[in-house]
Amino acid sequence: MPRRPTIADVAKLAGVSRATVSFVLNNRPGVAVTTQGRVRSAAAELGWTPSTSARALSTGRAHALGLVLTREPELIGTDPFYPAFMAGIESVISATGDGLMLQMSRPGKEADTYRALAADRRVDGVFLTDLRADDTRPALVAELGLPAVVVGAPETDTGLPTVNLDDRPAVRDAVLHLAQLGHRDIAYVAGPDQYSHARRRTQAWSEALAEAGLPAGTLLPGGFTAEGGARATRMLLDLPVPPTAIVYGNDLSATAGMAVAQNAGLRLPDDLSVVGFDDVPLASYTSPPLTTCRANPVSWGRASAQALVEAVRTGGAANLELEPATLVVRGSTGPAPVRAV
Repeated sequence: MPRRPTIADVAKLAGVSRATVSFVLNNRPGVAVTTQGRVRSAAAELGWTPSTSARALSTGRAHALGLVLTREPELIGTDPFYPAFMAGIESVISATGDGLMLQMSRPGKEADTYRALAADRRVDGVFLTDLRADDTRPALVAELGLPAVVVGAPETDTGLPTVNLDDRPAVRDAVLHLAQLGHRDIAYVAGPDQYSHARRRTQAWSEALAEAGLPAGTLLPGGFTAEGGARATRMLLDLPVPPTAIVYGNDLSATAGMAVAQNAGLRLPDDLSVVGFDDVPLASYTSPPLTTCRANPVSWGRASAQALVEAVRTGGAANLELEPATLVVRGSTGPAPVRAV
């Protein structure tokens, strides 16, 4: 087997010291442009790249960002938000040479997970998602000295950079859109109440009903899952007077709800109108295409990664408010059905 090239081989071919090679390939200042060119050309000619462990030792960085998700592992593959969010992160860190470490944590074990990441220096910073009321993670990462970016608006000031996308205007527009179509009984299938963004969406639905002069609608938990959306839809359709429209906390629960309604013999949107949230790629291919609220998780992931990279490099980053979520009207919403008196 041929011997793999080493940093010494690169230094010899470029006519410089090994320290100079390290400086150039870690983008440290103080090396002449012509010397940088010789080093990079030598490395390319030999096919040499620095090992991750050696690079971490020389720079004092892990060259990885952490995303800790506290939920059942089997639910990650079914939630279309996080794959898109992570794709946005990767679009940034692939250019910086960093990696993304995804860590699953069981409820109640989060603190141990973050402490282990910091103690082992496995990541240079972390994304804090799924913010909760009285969330202890912002204080914990500050205690650990771990750079972090909060994804979504916290309910209290955390002292950390925040990248937020306001989802309330789109939920409000969804309710007003349905009201303009003549719907007066608009139900809501909500995400987990412990999440701040789920509570904000629920509040936006309730406030929009009042703004439209409509009676309070039926609220049921859906958990952001297909099973939860299907279960809630069955309960709503079993009511003595079912709603004529249902707004869901995310697209996954909405598409499951559509299937339940259609299996029950309802025509969408003639008998029932449905609205989701996220605008995942599948939303425009359902039958009928799903009216939903577009939050653009790829752009959110990209902006969050840029902020965290900046926080790691400089010790801080500015708060960023992204464009609010917007309503995308498709074929799953239509005029309210006429009911016999």
